[in-house]
Amino acid sequence: MKFPQKHLAILGSTGSIGTQALDVIAANPDAFCVEILTAQNNAELLIQQAGEFRPNVVVIANEDLYDKVFDALDPLGIKVYAGSKAIADVVQMDTIDTVLTSMVGYSGLIPTVKAIEAGKQIALANKETLVVAGELVTALAQKKGVSIYPVDSEHSAIFQCLVGEFHNPIEKIFLTASGGPFRGKTRDELLHVTKAQALKHPNWSMGAKITIDSASLMNKGLEVIEAKWLFGLDVSQIEVVVHPQSIIHSMVQFEDGSIKAQMGLPDMRLPIQFALTYPHRLPADFPRFNFANYPALTFEQPDLKTFRNLQFAFDAIERGGNMACIVNAANEIAVAAFLRDEIGFLEMSDLIETCMQRMTFIQQPTLDDYIETDAETRKVAENWVNIHI
Repeated sequence: MKFPQKHLAILGSTGSIGTQALDVIAANPDAFCVEILTAQNNAELLIQQAGEFRPNVVVIANEDLYDKVFDALDPLGIKVYAGSKAIADVVQMDTIDTVLTSMVGYSGLIPTVKAIEAGKQIALANKETLVVAGELVTALAQKKGVSIYPVDSEHSAIFQCLVGEFHNPIEKIFLTASGGPFRGKTRDELLHVTKAQALKHPNWSMGAKITIDSASLMNKGLEVIEAKWLFGLDVSQIEVVVHPQSIIHSMVQFEDGSIKAQMGLPDMRLPIQFALTYPHRLPADFPRFNFANYPALTFEQPDLKTFRNLQFAFDAIERGGNMACIVNAANEIAVAAFLRDEIGFLEMSDLIETCMQRMTFIQQPTLDDYIETDAETRKVAENWVNIHI
């Protein structure tokens, strides 16, 4: 069966998800046409990617790098724009039918909203979009008849388990977590861990921000919030299970007690490809799982007292409103400060907790409220960092 060609915008093409998405596209040249590539700062890789995939448009968010990108790509007939507003504008182009949002953090929210408003299908790798404004984004997608296909391995696993089961209510989902590099550590042991240690994830190769989030279990917390909105769940229907081998990517339990799991080797190309090709599965040469290599799959409960960020995420769901937006903004500042060696690993949680306590809570926020909450939380968080350096 011939797969209908999709015309794609790849937001964040130079990051971990973006580069792996382009690997999938390169392996299936008849299935995909790249219309737009965007990047934040990595002009050299963006230029290289544009030379290979020949999009109609590229956008470099850092306006200082515009001349460099323009000089390289204008001779190829590729249109070049700069700035975050340009990213939000180009996703509305008529030639695009699917937008892969793999930008890092809060920056993905506005382009995703604009793409949904324009009726584009979304392959969502930017979990912060639903963390910050999940109620607003999902309501908008429903209004516009837009599907949001999850790219995160855990949410892709849930989605794959639900194929053919959409008429059957979910009793519970189990989001699996590797536990990161510090699984089993006590708070005393985490007092002096280093950035280098936190960046050594045992199973996945990811960007710095998401790797630190995985070490603190904040990434799993963000995924809990994302799952609530993707699948329309209450907090009581979401459970996190630590699964160090990262073979079972997540599970769904139905009302009769049966559980479906999606399994495979840790490889982000598989969920990326599934999000871009659903409801079809294209052949792929990804490595295959061998049961003999994994004689034991183990499971544990997460330590919410040591890894408080995961608890904060559950608290944010319970509170609702703009609380998850506050948590996300505070976490982005905390991770950046930790990567600059300005605060310790455990202090990231202290910073987030402070912002949750100090920021103004809004029960029914608008998009402008989310934007203002994000900006104000960052100011409070940055002041906290400056005091504690």
